[in-house]
Amino acid sequence: MGNTTRRVFLKEAGGIAVGALTVGVAPFAYAASGPTFSWANLTPGFTIFLSEYIIVKGLDKKFGLSLGKPTSYTAVSTYYNDFVAGNYDICIGSWDTFAARYLAGVPLEFVCGVTTASMIGLVVPADGVRNVRELAGKLVSAPQSTGTYRMTRAVIKELEGFDLEQEARIQNVDNPAASVSLVMAKRADAALTWEPNISAGLVRVPDLRVLYSVGDEYKKKFGVDLPYFGIAVSKKAVERDKDLARKVDEVFGAALAEIIADPDTAVKLAGAKSGIPDEVLALAIKSERLKFKHQSMREDAGRKTLLVAGEFLQKNKLLPRALDDRFFSA
Repeated sequence: MGNTTRRVFLKEAGGIAVGALTVGVAPFAYAASGPTFSWANLTPGFTIFLSEYIIVKGLDKKFGLSLGKPTSYTAVSTYYNDFVAGNYDICIGSWDTFAARYLAGVPLEFVCGVTTASMIGLVVPADGVRNVRELAGKLVSAPQSTGTYRMTRAVIKELEGFDLEQEARIQNVDNPAASVSLVMAKRADAALTWEPNISAGLVRVPDLRVLYSVGDEYKKKFGVDLPYFGIAVSKKAVERDKDLARKVDEVFGAALAEIIADPDTAVKLAGAKSGIPDEVLALAIKSERLKFKHQSMREDAGRKTLLVAGEFLQKNKLLPRALDDRFFSA
């Protein structure tokens, strides 16, 4: 990351946290019109908390968007593959997965970021390893089909000089909850997962430890947040409603602003319906591991966040080339 790029990014990214509390809050409700769009969530996981919150509060209708009942998936690979295949229109997922699919020719647009990578971590037992390098030769359970795995590998390799895939033994799982379960059952030495699965594990086994926080370590090194989950829409869906990206951006911006302002109420409203215990969601949010942050691609600061992170992944050979403007919703 060049010094000039970094200085520009630091200057423009400074207002993102404040913007997260205000972007998307409209002075009036739009009349919902046009086609109904399909979306999905991944369970267990925080995506179902977001989708349920939007449903309970009727935020789609408030911003003139009609969303159907979300389809729930349990397998990460199927979740993403179905979006790529056009089986649903709006996806909540890791930004780098969308970036890789876009660069491979998938017609999609990235609308906004919704969380930082502080929610990604390596979890170990109480008596487990004390640093990442001690994972050499150890068994690490991880969902290898995900952008999370690739991004984590890049961060650890860049910052710690340790190649997780080459120096540890990876046991692939198809769900981030499964990786934690293997550690709790003493069948793996470490688990790569993300919130609320980390907090779910800590509630059940309080002496589990977060060995490594991907987002926190990245921020220590570069002084800025590493984006993580965001929202993408298919190009075909945009053809059905040219204002789709704007509406989706406003809906998620409003949802995040409300959740940040009053997390306890948000958990009470959507926690039970999400299938995630209230205490787990509350722990994830209040620990600041699950850090909601709205980053709109309609704003220069939001795009720069992704471009700088994209440079990082390209440098580590996890993206084949730089992102271009067509990746971002205008």
